Amino acid sequence: MTTGDYTVLGLETSCDETAAAVVRRRADGSVEVLSSVVASQDEHKPFGGVVPEIAARGHVRTIDAIARAALDQAGTGFEGLSGVAATAGPGLVGGVMVGLSFGKAVALARALPLVAVNHLEGHALSARLGAQADYPFLLLLVSGGHCQLLEVRGVGDMTRLGSTIDDAAGEAFDKTAKALGLGYPGGPALERLAASGDAAKVPMPRALLGRKGFDFSFSGLKTVAARAAEAVVTDQDKADVAASVQAAIARQLTERSERAMADYAERHSHRLFVVAGGVAANQTVRRSLMEACARQGFDFVAPPIQYCTDNAAMIALAGAERLARGLTSGLDARARPRWPLDEATALSDPLYATGRKGAKA
Repeated sequence: MTTGDYTVLGLETSCDETAAAVVRRRADGSVEVLSSVVASQDEHKPFGGVVPEIAARGHVRTIDAIARAALDQAGTGFEGLSGVAATAGPGLVGGVMVGLSFGKAVALARALPLVAVNHLEGHALSARLGAQADYPFLLLLVSGGHCQLLEVRGVGDMTRLGSTIDDAAGEAFDKTAKALGLGYPGGPALERLAASGDAAKVPMPRALLGRKGFDFSFSGLKTVAARAAEAVVTDQDKADVAASVQAAIARQLTERSERAMADYAERHSHRLFVVAGGVAANQTVRRSLMEACARQGFDFVAPPIQYCTDNAAMIALAGAERLARGLTSGLDARARPRWPLDEATALSDPLYATGRKGAKA
């Protein structure tokens, strides 16, 4: 690892947020976010979900202005940068190509090193934007497209312990919210509605109870939630469904995580549990995981709320961490719609048969 400070422009365009940030990673390992700008796209709301073509065109229209705003807020200009980092996958490949191409252009024009970043590695490191999180640690990465438990030993050194065998937790939140007519994005709206509901009112299934390991499954929960939404009569009924689904998701995430903690503690004396990704912003989920950590003797760390959902600060940090280790990318780096953090396990023990597609695969 080389010494010195690294100031990196990060670019994130993997879904429907166009984001840019400037992060400084100091020689002592401390992190300072100099700027973080996120532009969300409203064009998807009538469709109840993200339309890839609309998202890509939105990134093309806004990325230049968003990157300039991030540099202006940071006060660094291009000349104050050590490098540029851009999400290269996984995600909607049209959007990924926009951000990665912009990053390549900046790197080429300004003679800066380029780092093509795995979006999931950005989430894995995002807790370090707000607190010290020394390696190794146990990570629950939970969002709209991803749900997995990983042992994180360092940058680029992670082992998958468990993953969803069908749908992600964030998808269950969003689909339930859509069934209840809450609009998009559904997760935050469902959390607000659940605050006035009775979480014990609507029985929800508990998946994979007899299955060994640390995998997740939310497809059955989605089905039951959709049927419960069809039976809603009053506003209180709607709130009860929201609260029951939220509690069921938090319960499954906690059960699998606590099982992984017990296994992890047999191999490591440094007991740190990190949760990251968009679902990490949910307060019911956080509270349940914190209680599990207390039972298992683990310290708990989560990113600041603004860095749970997609953002470029986490991409800039991942880029800076890689630059500090002398790891850079060529201008031929490709956009990848699928890019597992633990490629060795993905190849040797795939969760899906040949032909299955999707970011979580």
